[in-house]
Amino acid sequence: MRGHEVRLFEKKLKALFDRIDVELEEEWGDEYPLHPARAEAGTVGNPEHEGLFSLGASFSAGFGSAHGRGYVMEIRLATLADVPGPVLQQIRDHVGRRCGELLPEYFPDRDLDVVRENDTFKITGDLSLR
Repeated sequence: MRGHEVRLFEKKLKALFDRIDVELEEEWGDEYPLHPARAEAGTVGNPEHEGLFSLGASFSAGFGSAHGRGYVMEIRLATLADVPGPVLQQIRDHVGRRCGELLPEYFPDRDLDVVRENDTFKITGDLSLR
């Protein structure tokens, strides 16, 4: 049963990241050339595998973390171009902010939060299996 509950949680989380991915493509998708092996946005049917951005999160048990367990956000750009550090930070900040805004919509029955941990963002809070 636990596996099923985790899959349901992560399916909602993927939908949240797909929504942010589409927003990023609309705002920044034309700023840098795509990696030659990457499909154009909107052509594959899965935002994670197309366009300039790929968003997701991986569970972390939180050992050594001030915030404990949670889902560490992964933000990747599929380009061979050199993306300046300040631009990358602006994109990361945007994703962290939007994720925090959308969590209550996708998980209304949970108390979840987005925290910054070093150079990454993490989703923490009520990760109980129910």
